[in-house]
Amino acid sequence: MLQEGAHGKWTVSSSDESTEENSDGEKPSTSSVLDVAHDTTSGPQYPCSEARKAAHKRKASPLKFGDKSCSAEAPPPGKQRTSQEGSGWCLSSSDEEPEDQEKHSHKETVKEEKTDEPKEHPLKLCKDDELSENQKAEEYYEAPSETQDTWDLLNGGSPFRFFLTKVRGIHQSYNSGALHIKDILSPLFGTLVSSAQFNYCIDVAWLVRQYPQEFRKKPLLIVHGEKRESKAELLAQARPYENISFCQAKLDIAFGTHHTKMMLLLYEEGLRVVIHTSNLIADDWHQKTQGIWLSPLYPRLSQGTSGSAGESETNFKSDLISYLMAYNSPTLKEWIDLIQEHDLSETRVYLLGSTPGRYQGSDKEKWGHLRLRKLLKEHALSIPAQESWPVVGQFSSIGSMGADGSKWLCSEFQESLVAAGRSVMSLKCDVPVHLVYPTVNNVRQSLEGYPAGGSLPYSIQTAQKQLWLHSYFHKWSAEVSGRSHAMPHIKTYMRSSPDFQKIAWFLVTSANLSKAAWGALEKNGTQLMIRSYELGVLFLPSAFGLDKGYFHVKGKMLSGSDNPATYFPVPFDLPPEQYGSKDQPWIWNIPYTDAPDTHGNMWVPS
Repeated sequence: MLQEGAHGKWTVSSSDESTEENSDGEKPSTSSVLDVAHDTTSGPQYPCSEARKAAHKRKASPLKFGDKSCSAEAPPPGKQRTSQEGSGWCLSSSDEEPEDQEKHSHKETVKEEKTDEPKEHPLKLCKDDELSENQKAEEYYEAPSETQDTWDLLNGGSPFRFFLTKVRGIHQSYNSGALHIKDILSPLFGTLVSSAQFNYCIDVAWLVRQYPQEFRKKPLLIVHGEKRESKAELLAQARPYENISFCQAKLDIAFGTHHTKMMLLLYEEGLRVVIHTSNLIADDWHQKTQGIWLSPLYPRLSQGTSGSAGESETNFKSDLISYLMAYNSPTLKEWIDLIQEHDLSETRVYLLGSTPGRYQGSDKEKWGHLRLRKLLKEHALSIPAQESWPVVGQFSSIGSMGADGSKWLCSEFQESLVAAGRSVMSLKCDVPVHLVYPTVNNVRQSLEGYPAGGSLPYSIQTAQKQLWLHSYFHKWSAEVSGRSHAMPHIKTYMRSSPDFQKIAWFLVTSANLSKAAWGALEKNGTQLMIRSYELGVLFLPSAFGLDKGYFHVKGKMLSGSDNPATYFPVPFDLPPEQYGSKDQPWIWNIPYTDAPDTHGNMWVPS
C-alpha cells in the first residue's frame, strides 16, 4: 500500500506493517512456500524473510534504471526528495547542499566504481535465470582452497582462528586466508563421521552439495527455529535425504528467532566447533562479508577421564554444554555427550550466547549483554582514561530501540559494553558510540547491487520511530580486507582506543543491534528477557598471553617483524566514517529509483 509521511511517499507490503517489534526484521514469513514450488519468481524455495524474498524477486525480475514500465510500482518521482541518490525518503534536515557539491560527490562515486569494482559483466537476470545464477555462485567454489593454503590455515596461520568468507569479484589476494563452506567441510579438516548445523535460513539441497561427495550420506542434524508452514517446507526439502534429522528450537517468546549459526563436526580424528555469521544458503557465501571462528581440532579424551577434563582457561567446554542444554532437547544429548568426551583445553575464546527466556538472580548473567558485562569485568583489564575509548558496534539489522538512547542503547546495553576490570565505572553516555551500518549508496555500489539490501532488513516502520539513532551511524568501508563492496552480514562489537590503533576486546556474533538478541532488563532491573537464540565468541588479550590489556589493530600491510599474535584482523576500516549530510541508512522496504546500482537496476521491493 502507498504511504505518505515526513519522508515522502513509499510503498510497503501490508505483511510488514505489524512486525516492527521483531528482533531484527529477519523473522521468516509464515506464508507457505510449498504452494509456489514450481514458480521460481515467487520466492526462494526455502523459508526466509520478506526482505530476502524482495531481493530474490528483484534478481529474478530486475527493473532497469529508467524503465518507465515500473512507474506504476514506484512512487511519483516528483514526490521524492532528490538530494539523496536513489532514495525515496530523507531523514536529515541539513541535506540541502549546493548543487555543484552534489555533482562533485557523484563524480567521485562514479570514479570509485570504475577503479574498485571487479571487471565482470553485470549479471543479467531474467525470470528463467534464477537457477543458473545460483549455480554461478556455487561453481566458483567447485573446488576447495588449494591444499597448502588450507593446511597453513589449520596450522597456526592465524593465532585467532578468525576468518572471513571468500568473496567473488574482489582481488584474489583478499581471499587468501578466507574460507568457503566447502573448505570448512573439506576432508583436509578431518574425516567426517557426523555433523550438526545450527542456523536460521537453510537451503537443504544446497547445504548437502557443500559436503564432499564421500560425506554426503553421513548423519546430519539440522537445528532450526521454524514453525508451522515454514517447518513443513524445511522438512519437505529434506525428504530425499535419509541421513538428515531435525531439532526444532523452542521459541516461546513472541518475535524470537533461532539466529545462532554454528557447526559441530565430529571426525574420526576428533571434534571441531565452527561459530559463524552466514545462513546456509548460496547468497550468504557468495558476495557478502561474513565472519567465522574455527576451533582447533579437539582430540578425544582418554577413556575413564573425569567429566571436568579437557576444559579451557576460558571455560569454553562447560559454556558450550550449558548453551546446548538450554535447548532442553533429547536430540542434542548425543552431541553434549560427545563434547564431554573431547579435550577442548586449547580454546582461547569465550563463548557468548543468548537463549530465549526471562532470567533472574545468577541466571541473569548467563546470557546476552549481561554475560558480556560479566566477562569483561572478570577478564578485561581496566584501561587508563577508558572513558575516552569508543565502543564500536557493526551489524546487519536493527530492532526497535525505543524513543531515545536512554531506553536501552545508552543505558543498560552501553553499560555492558564499557565494563572493564573489577572496578565498576559509573556509566557515562559520553563514551563515544560508533554504529556501523551500510548507507543506501553502500548498497547501491555493492557487488550485488540493490539486492544486497535483502539481507539488511531495517524497515521504514522501525526507522521512522527512532530517527535519533541515526546520528550514531557510520558508513561501511572495508578497504583493509578488500570488502568495501561486499555488504556485511557479519556482526562485530569492540572497544577501541581513541586513535583506533588498539582494541581492548573483539566479539564476532550472530547478534544484531536488537533487544531481542541481547536482552532487555525488566522488573526494575531484576530480570533479563531475551527472545532469540544467538551465539558468538569473545577475544580478550589476556587469553592470548597479552598482559597490556589490548590487541593492536592489524593494518592492510603487516610487516614480517610484527608479532601477528598481538595484531587483531578487524575486518573493516577504523576509524569508521560518520554518515555525511546526504547519507541515509539502507531501508529495505522503500523504493530507490533515482540512481542505478552496479547492475544498472533500480530497487522497488513491492
